Amino acid sequence: MNNMLEIFGQFCFTEDKLKSRIPESYFKEFKKVQNGEKELSIELADSIANAVKNWATENGATHFTHWFQPLTELTAEKHDSFISMSSDGTCVSQFSGKELIKGEADTSSFPNGGVRSTFEARGYTAWDCKSPMFLRGEGLSKSLYIPTAFIGYNQMALDKKVPLLRSIDFISEQALRLKKILDPKSNVTSITNTLGLEQEYFLIEKKFWEKRQDLMLSGRTIFGSLPPKGQELNDHYYGSIKEKVEKVMNEIDAELWKIGIMAKTKHNEVAPNQFEIALMFTTANVAVDQNQLTMDIIKKVADRHKLSALLHEKPFKGVNGSGKHCNWSLSTNLGENLLDPSSLSKNNLQFLVFLTAVLEGIDRYEDVLRASCATPGNDHRLGGHEAPPAIISVFIGEELEEILKNIGKIVPVNEAQENMEFGVKNFTKIPKDISDRNRTSPFAFTGNKFEFRMPGSSASASTPTFIINTIIGTIIKEYANYLEGRDPKNLKKDIIELIKDRYEKHKRILFNGNGYDKSWKIEAEKRGLKNLKNTLEGLKVYRQENIVELFKNAKVLSPEELEARYMVYCERYIKQVNIEGSSMVRIARNEIYPALMEYAAKISNSILSLREVLGDDEFLIADKAHLVKLLAGKNRLKDYLAQLESQLVVANEIEDLYEKVVYLNKEIIPLLKCLRDIIDLLEHQVEKKVWPVPTYEDMLFKL
Repeated sequence: MNNMLEIFGQFCFTEDKLKSRIPESYFKEFKKVQNGEKELSIELADSIANAVKNWATENGATHFTHWFQPLTELTAEKHDSFISMSSDGTCVSQFSGKELIKGEADTSSFPNGGVRSTFEARGYTAWDCKSPMFLRGEGLSKSLYIPTAFIGYNQMALDKKVPLLRSIDFISEQALRLKKILDPKSNVTSITNTLGLEQEYFLIEKKFWEKRQDLMLSGRTIFGSLPPKGQELNDHYYGSIKEKVEKVMNEIDAELWKIGIMAKTKHNEVAPNQFEIALMFTTANVAVDQNQLTMDIIKKVADRHKLSALLHEKPFKGVNGSGKHCNWSLSTNLGENLLDPSSLSKNNLQFLVFLTAVLEGIDRYEDVLRASCATPGNDHRLGGHEAPPAIISVFIGEELEEILKNIGKIVPVNEAQENMEFGVKNFTKIPKDISDRNRTSPFAFTGNKFEFRMPGSSASASTPTFIINTIIGTIIKEYANYLEGRDPKNLKKDIIELIKDRYEKHKRILFNGNGYDKSWKIEAEKRGLKNLKNTLEGLKVYRQENIVELFKNAKVLSPEELEARYMVYCERYIKQVNIEGSSMVRIARNEIYPALMEYAAKISNSILSLREVLGDDEFLIADKAHLVKLLAGKNRLKDYLAQLESQLVVANEIEDLYEKVVYLNKEIIPLLKCLRDIIDLLEHQVEKKVWPVPTYEDMLFKL
């Protein structure tokens, strides 16, 4: 790899590159377009299109693609070449402003939740001018990737980006209103929604992945028993990175740096063969784009090294699953973080107002925030000792809670910052943060941002982000409406009364303790907090009247668009469980069952041979007992398989989507668990070389 500073942004069409290739007047106009002050003219679009085409072709690009994010949690792309035919029959390289700003494709096969029929195939992709274009590919087969939003002919959002962009506009506008009220002399002209994402993933040998049909088709192991050692020694967490893994990580870094993605941190995670990569903070829509690219690059780079990257939330039972931590905040165009508590030392109540808005928003809309992470994969992860519980709560630490509790009685004062003492000579003192971290909290304040730890590793970060934006933006709007036009002389008093009132009404959401403790469930129920245990319970939230009104009033999702997402999420659950159920039937019948019969026959033949030599069964009691136990397990397996097949047929005949989700959750999921328990017990009774699929020991400890 070359010097990282030399390669960083090499294949990213940054604003500096654009500025050097178009007239200065056009660049100034483009900045106004980005800020929403002006519409993009065709003349400006043509100029930008020509500039980016020249840059792209100079760097080996032959094609361009409108890169978008349909409701699949993945990304989509269709590539068109720059080559066109001139009037005299010669080939020319051409790319117009119209091709830059709008794409059109037959996109009828993407999930749409019923907002259009299959024959209504027209869909449009529109350039997101706030997210930079970039190149991907090798040698002379690179393509120019144009980040876009995706809507249907009826102008309804069909992707993850449109509601995210709408929510960013909404919360930015409301936060700016509140900022101007709190600080009338401020020169702030815009507020940005920032996001920093941490991505967890597993790596296993590709040869093992290819032999596990469940991993290939569903993303997780639907059976498999842990070896004697799992993660209990904590020897993998932050441990020395294996050479093979280090090569993969280095290549991932290089790929990301080339397209201008600031991959900052990488390390071993808790579970064997589990790893994490963290990206630097940036604007929310760019952060989501970069995370989608990161996931794709992780998988492709792993494949080059004959490894398989697993992004499922819980690919292995019994060890930690994988999440996608969303670190959320708001910042002004002057670089001020609105969630930075350091302003408390200046008797500034601004931080406390925005903090209170977050607390109220999460409390009032806890159910839809939980629903944003309700997926079949995350059902296996949440509540484990690597993930927060399904109950939404907020951690802010004792010091901040004490300030809110006593608002109106005390005023924040400028206190000397406390330092951490190591008790060792010659160790430099380091400043102590205003609060500790709580790794069991779903929504935790971590210094100058909130970390939402509930989202699953395979999900798009767009959904939880646009929901957080909508929730908190709505509360900020209410605060701005309440404070707007009040007498400036009494403003501080009014702010204190507002904070005091809202804290008292919504303090039940605050919890600084251990979210894994069983007593928390009891306490949460007493407080009236909801415990939506799984996707089945989370899906219903999208149809609640208050949630429909929430997104409608913020102009983030129309009722029809929200209903479409509900339908898509129901379909996703149904398809995932069906894949897992069908995979279980096929693997158990075609691989596990024959292996059991082969091993049983081998034991039987051994018993017969030994009986001929020994003349009686006195020394064969244990062998016969083992055989009986094996055959009993085999018969139980066969019985449950018959039940599973029968229940899958019944499920597929149910027409109503939610009724089908209910049936799968109540009937199929328990059957899958029973089959897993049987197979996992049988794995311990069968000779390893006879067992037909790679074991957990193979996948987790042979890399």
